[in-house]
Amino acid sequence: MQLILPAVAAIIFDNQGRILLQKRRDVNQWGLLGGHVEFGETVEQAIYREISEETDVQVRIDRLIGVYSEPASQTYTYPNRIVQYVTTYFKGELLSELNEGFANEETQALRLFGVDALPDELARLHPFWLDDALTASPSAFTR
Repeated sequence: MQLILPAVAAIIFDNQGRILLQKRRDVNQWGLLGGHVEFGETVEQAIYREISEETDVQVRIDRLIGVYSEPASQTYTYPNRIVQYVTTYFKGELLSELNEGFANEETQALRLFGVDALPDELARLHPFWLDDALTASPSAFTR
């Protein structure tokens, strides 16, 4: 079965320019916060819900980085289906202290990483995820 599904992701920076990453239990890799858009919610509601479910921090989403639908980077093969995600990607600011001991059923760990010190076990992301977030472009990317 082949599906196209809406998704959201956010890159969250602290006041020192470090990136908040989540180590996901399902893939045992570090990645951005995000997930699926549920029926009846906007993409903005979805990203705030996902951040709330996956962390215990307060954030402010302050910019749309872009919409990513490129099949090469947005298609995932699962045992019973192939999904191409259309991901709305946001940039946000960390407003509260990080509890590095936080964990739940989705999150194995949360940690702040410098842009030049990202972990090796990084989940597959769009090739331009970091460049686009660091670009001060007044318009959103479509990739």
